[in-house]
Amino acid sequence: MSLANQSSSSRRRWLWYLYDVGNSAYAAVVILAIYAAYFKGHVVGGAEGSRLWGISVGIAMLVVALISPVLGVIADHTGQKKRFLSYFTALSVTCTALLYFVQKGDILLGMVLFILAEIGYRGGQVFYNSLLPEVAEQDEIGRVSGNGWAIGLMGGIVCLFLVLAMVTLNEGTWIVRISLVVTAIYFAVFAAPLFLWFQEKEGENKLLPGENVFSIAFNKLRHTIRSVRDHREFVKYIVAFLIYNDGILMAINFAAIFGAVMFGLDQQQIILFMILIQFTSVIGAYVSGWIADKRSGKASLVIFLLLMIGSVVGLFVVESVAGFYVIGGIAGLALSSVQAVSRAMVGALAPPGRSAEFYGFFAVAGRTSSFIGPTIYGVIAAEAALFFESQGDKASFLWFRVLEGGAPFTEQLGQRVAILPVILFLVVGLVMLLGVNEKRARQRGRVPVSS
Repeated sequence: MSLANQSSSSRRRWLWYLYDVGNSAYAAVVILAIYAAYFKGHVVGGAEGSRLWGISVGIAMLVVALISPVLGVIADHTGQKKRFLSYFTALSVTCTALLYFVQKGDILLGMVLFILAEIGYRGGQVFYNSLLPEVAEQDEIGRVSGNGWAIGLMGGIVCLFLVLAMVTLNEGTWIVRISLVVTAIYFAVFAAPLFLWFQEKEGENKLLPGENVFSIAFNKLRHTIRSVRDHREFVKYIVAFLIYNDGILMAINFAAIFGAVMFGLDQQQIILFMILIQFTSVIGAYVSGWIADKRSGKASLVIFLLLMIGSVVGLFVVESVAGFYVIGGIAGLALSSVQAVSRAMVGALAPPGRSAEFYGFFAVAGRTSSFIGPTIYGVIAAEAALFFESQGDKASFLWFRVLEGGAPFTEQLGQRVAILPVILFLVVGLVMLLGVNEKRARQRGRVPVSS
């Protein structure tokens, strides 16, 4: 590769990386550190907050699961991945800023704005991820994906420090709401370079008379479903991903709520906890990408899924804030690693020219699991808390003690019970992953799909 080509390739990658900086700031502040705990504890309050938070996340993911495969095919056919990404990013940025107006008791407004922001965030990932094969060669997809994840996480840490300073120097829920506006601006600023200067490869397909992008999309989707027999290992991988991703996303979406309920963590403590997770996630993203390229994506996934299972088991029994922070750091190593390698695996296994289409199906699996997982966690946490509350003193037979500073004992018990399905999904997903033949899948990914 010539020096000029290397410079151009590096520039394209950095434009791609910078988007992940803004993207990760949204995830770090809205999902992890600020809005989840704010919505559950202040807007709603009590165990019902866990249920409604899980339902909100689930609705957003279900919508994305339904629309992303069609949009992915359209983007592949027209070569307009960046345009679709800009639409979804604008939706997420706008609705994140509007969360400023959500106050105590504004449950419906808080749910609707968050759902729309999540649709923009998650839907945009389909098109952002589908650009990965345009910035990395086949043999470096794992490393580039891991680098992008790590750089994005560092950007998320910077935004968290900014928000921490705001929350520490000011009191009241208004500063929490202002931090959401700051996060929206941060997201927009770091996403802008990709939209301004990234040159996307043009689509090679043209519309014929009587055709439209939607008819093309549905025809291609039908063709992909019929040809699935040619990508059996890919399908096995997607099934495994769907299952273990349930556990990953349940842990992500309820981490802040768990800390607040179990240990009474205030907003500053939650932000510090998330900074720790983001920091260890940076390390995990780099290491997992290196393992994926040197050994295999499957080997990297197995290692970090085992680490994730161990940390969640530890979360089930931990009874101190210090222990919670240690487990959070370990979980951070695993969280970003599994997500980064999972993303890279799709780019590596997808047939040439059909990356957005396959990332669309990847989104179906991921968003469907996002609908199932958080909803299950929220419902179980709320229902278990209500059950133990109805038992009164009978609940004292459980060996868990009341953790000082946290929520009422019954609500703490509800959170512990909700951890059990997280462990189950991670273990079952790992077992399914062990049955995937990655070498065969990569070979089939290079073979054109039969009609």
